[in-house]
Amino acid sequence: MRRTVFNEDHEAFRETLRAFIEAEVVPVYDEWFAAGQAPREFYYKLGELGVFGINVPEEFGGAGLDTHKFEAVLYEETARAGVSFGGSGVHVLLGLPYIKLLATDEQKKRYLPKFVTGEEMWAIAMTEPGTGSDLAGMKTTAKLSEDGTHYVLNGAKTFITGGVHADRMIVCARTSAPREDDRRFGISLFVVDTKAEGYSVGRKLDKLGLRTSDTAELAFVDVKVPVEDLLGEENKGFYYLGHNLASERWGIAFGAYAQAKAAVRFAKEYVQQRTVFGKPVAAFQNTKFELAACQAEVDAAEAVADRATEALDAGELTPAEAASAKLFCTEVAHRVIDRCLQLHGGYGFMNEYPIARLYADNRVNRIYGGTSEIMKTIIAKDMGL
Repeated sequence: MRRTVFNEDHEAFRETLRAFIEAEVVPVYDEWFAAGQAPREFYYKLGELGVFGINVPEEFGGAGLDTHKFEAVLYEETARAGVSFGGSGVHVLLGLPYIKLLATDEQKKRYLPKFVTGEEMWAIAMTEPGTGSDLAGMKTTAKLSEDGTHYVLNGAKTFITGGVHADRMIVCARTSAPREDDRRFGISLFVVDTKAEGYSVGRKLDKLGLRTSDTAELAFVDVKVPVEDLLGEENKGFYYLGHNLASERWGIAFGAYAQAKAAVRFAKEYVQQRTVFGKPVAAFQNTKFELAACQAEVDAAEAVADRATEALDAGELTPAEAASAKLFCTEVAHRVIDRCLQLHGGYGFMNEYPIARLYADNRVNRIYGGTSEIMKTIIAKDMGL
């Protein structure tokens, strides 16, 4: 079946991106993996390539487009090569929507030009130690100073992707106590300069997968945040967070599908080259049946991912549809990648093979952005159950 989601512009971008990955990422990816993060300088190269500016208005140095399809190409090409772009994914997928939705014209003039070039990398700090998915229970506070010129930020965050290299951090903090009838009230969003006094990056977390993504703990001790860096209205932060969930979950869904597709490619190449009992592993009926079943699942996930992409670009992707796409694609990826690793035998357990890294990277897809159990709850509620 011919895909219709991409046009000539997307395919031209794919060719450029594939060449860039082969030249700039593949030769050094093992070094990034060992270091546990991509080097900060790499993000300047992504800025030069134009990756960060696709959906940024032209007046701020971007391409002025309004589509997620170039991001989709990026997911496919990085997965195909068995690499990632470090923690830079949150810069566009999570950071940019909040700027476009909430920033004033003055803020956009300050934020977006350096966002496009990679001079300032963005991330978002929501999760706190001890609260997990219960964002309404956050303890980090931001109190307005007596003279009204700045907020004083105190608290801690954890599991912050992009937290080591970030130059600007969108921090969620309590500016008011929750209401009795609405514990989500009272949270606000702030754009915090990571060089500010009292802002510190703690441990770079040692994760099972996504090893090249810098994930960190953060601490804030009397950090002064100018009132000009309040993002949106005070006390409405929780509702803003919900606005971006559909695109975030789409990104996880599409990324998971791309990983599953890449896993089949890696397994097919391996079984055609690997010889046992005097013939290629690909010659055995079990191998053929396993890969055929995996391919069928990938075809289904591709259709779901593409449909969600079209709906997202049209502004029609509902929370339940995004949850359904995330649930389906991540569960498919889980099954497919596991089966493809099995076909590698013992070599599939070695990190020098991309299938091993893919296996570890994929596991978090069913956790972050809302667990599979939460996705089922959302879908069931939409069904009227």
